[in-house]
Amino acid sequence: MSILFVLSLFHHPTSAQTTFALDLETGTAFKGPYNEIRVPGNGGTTFDIFGPGFTTNPKWFYRIRAGVTINDRHTITALFAPLTIESVSTGNLSQPILFQGTTFENTRALHVQYTFNSYRLTYRYNFIRQENLRIGAGITAKLRDASIVLDNGQVKAETSNVGPVPLINFYVNWFPVKNVGLLLEGDGLAVPPFSRGRAFDIFGGVNFPITGDLKLKAGYRVLEGGVNVESNYNINWVNFASVGVTWGL
Repeated sequence: MSILFVLSLFHHPTSAQTTFALDLETGTAFKGPYNEIRVPGNGGTTFDIFGPGFTTNPKWFYRIRAGVTINDRHTITALFAPLTIESVSTGNLSQPILFQGTTFENTRALHVQYTFNSYRLTYRYNFIRQENLRIGAGITAKLRDASIVLDNGQVKAETSNVGPVPLINFYVNWFPVKNVGLLLEGDGLAVPPFSRGRAFDIFGGVNFPITGDLKLKAGYRVLEGGVNVESNYNINWVNFASVGVTWGL
């Protein structure tokens, strides 16, 4: 809903102090060093779908962000970032998995579907606005829509979680030479102690103005974080090789 609201702003008359932007990003999502799962957190079996015994193939992804900047100072954006990863075990796990009260035998092939969709609304204040350097920081309200499904052909179990997550937003875009920018941006926050809960979504790369209204970007994105509570334990790291375009007016 928030993305539709921001996009609807394009139909209203604008002033010289208001600019709009649409950011489209795509590429390949691939496994990081870990994606550990235990459900429930105080009684299930810990298993790692990015570890030995599981095969996780790279997956195509996309993200859509729309936003408005007022007086070159205040930026408001809405982001839709869906993500689904699938892992398969061929029946060679070291032990059975107890997940959500259901036991999955380690001798049977096991399919795991890991979904982590994100909806975000961000406000950022741009406190440095030089020709070759722009720096801003703000806050992000994130709605997490996550689920994990295990299926071995005989039994199936699923857990899901939908909830808000507050994050800190940051943005740095530096042009050391003309028409070549170094971009670092993202959202992140950790809840003490660090192992109990955290979320980081960070992009680093380069961007190139193509025309006055269109920019191309390419780089690396990392999604890291998770939660460790009584009902659920999941700590994950997902890598992204991404390209994108930003269109502004």
